[in-house]
Amino acid sequence: MINFKLVGALSLALALGACGTETSNSDSHSSQSEAVAKKLVASSPELKTLSDIALAGLHGYEITQSLTTEIGARQAGSENEALARKWAEHKFSDLGFKNIKTEIFTIDGWERGVESARIVSPSNQNLFVTALGGSVGTPEGGVQAPVVYFKDFEALKSAPEGGLDGKIVYITGKMERTKNGAGYGPANMKRRNGATEAAKRGAIAVLIRSVGTDSHRFPHTGQMAYDPAIKKIPIGALSAPDADQLDRIFASGEDVVINLKLGAKSTGPKTSGNVMGEIIGTEHPEEIILIGAHLDSWDLGTGAIDDGAGVGIVMGAAQVLMQSGLQPKRTIRVVLFGSEEIGLKGGFAYAKAHKFTDLERHVLATESDFGAGKIYGMQTGMGEVNHTTIRAMAPEFKFLAIELLEGESTGGPDIIPLSAEGVPTIRFNQDGTDYFDLHHTPDDTFDKINPEDMAQNVAAYASLIWLVSESTSTFKDE
Repeated sequence: MINFKLVGALSLALALGACGTETSNSDSHSSQSEAVAKKLVASSPELKTLSDIALAGLHGYEITQSLTTEIGARQAGSENEALARKWAEHKFSDLGFKNIKTEIFTIDGWERGVESARIVSPSNQNLFVTALGGSVGTPEGGVQAPVVYFKDFEALKSAPEGGLDGKIVYITGKMERTKNGAGYGPANMKRRNGATEAAKRGAIAVLIRSVGTDSHRFPHTGQMAYDPAIKKIPIGALSAPDADQLDRIFASGEDVVINLKLGAKSTGPKTSGNVMGEIIGTEHPEEIILIGAHLDSWDLGTGAIDDGAGVGIVMGAAQVLMQSGLQPKRTIRVVLFGSEEIGLKGGFAYAKAHKFTDLERHVLATESDFGAGKIYGMQTGMGEVNHTTIRAMAPEFKFLAIELLEGESTGGPDIIPLSAEGVPTIRFNQDGTDYFDLHHTPDDTFDKINPEDMAQNVAAYASLIWLVSESTSTFKDE
């Protein structure tokens, strides 16, 4: 619900600020309103309207609260993911979207089961572990074996094949904390490929230091991958404090034996899907501006940061546009992708389903999938026309403290398959300094979201879809 009192206060503060006049207000919201108003210097009256509504409201915040509270975790292919699709259909309808549609596809199901890890030598110590997505399980009763230490994934890759028969491989190596998440890619190599490389060398199981930046005793899950030509072995992630403990034991020169039990298993073909709703364009309804997020999450938390926040941001941005009374010339399509966590399945399914229908009429696409931190930058996708248009548009976002950044972006994980098909892209860059403290853990819950930061995200996306709708650019090189 919009706080119209706060909207009025913002408008008044803007008017007074333009005249250089000071005022006082006994309203409890006055100081907050004035602080926001000082930043709100958009040159376009339409952007002022959109931003006033977004910054004064809780559009995205309330949508995310609804999803994470009413549904909770939404693992790909699960009953809860199916419930989330129904939730999305109803939410789109309640908010006034048109052409609401769900496109179903099939994935390979997986569940984690019971899991435990314990040092049995040189002393008896329990460890906090979780299976990585897609991992096979240990044999019934688990495995117990000596552990071989590797300081990072590259050390394992450099080891000669063979020589680890009957051993458990342990890969440590801390992830670097960065604002833009640049440390994730290098750290993630052990999660994605650790089981394959260890199996090549004869290992029977793998443990990794979680791919994360926190010091909590919560392990981080995430999808792994097997080479079909190599034997599959189980792989799990340890919490950071437990990895630190192992590192200290190995540094002392002691030999380590671990007992590991992972009940993970495949569950056969399961249903997933993409849910979408539209605001129909008034002049060019056939031209589509796509803003998306992914509806699924991992099972450990409630998927608030990853990616319930994105769901709230993009749905909330379109809701703001509808509430403003502004009518976009081009169609705004909000897509909630299914099964992103297990390999961008929803993004690939969308590209396949729309390739021969309307994909070529997609003007621009982007995804919100990096939490709810404040947006500080934006990057263009590929193409000279895209570059030129976004660079011309970029100053319109300075009132939200968003600057144009160097480099190109494919628009977000689920947008990668669309970018590969030639769809122009753009990406807003959020402050992800703390994102990997929560990512894929039980700590990914709604209480971690700052409503003011989320409102700034909603304002940015609402501004974007309006500007792109009113632009005459095709964003494509002809």
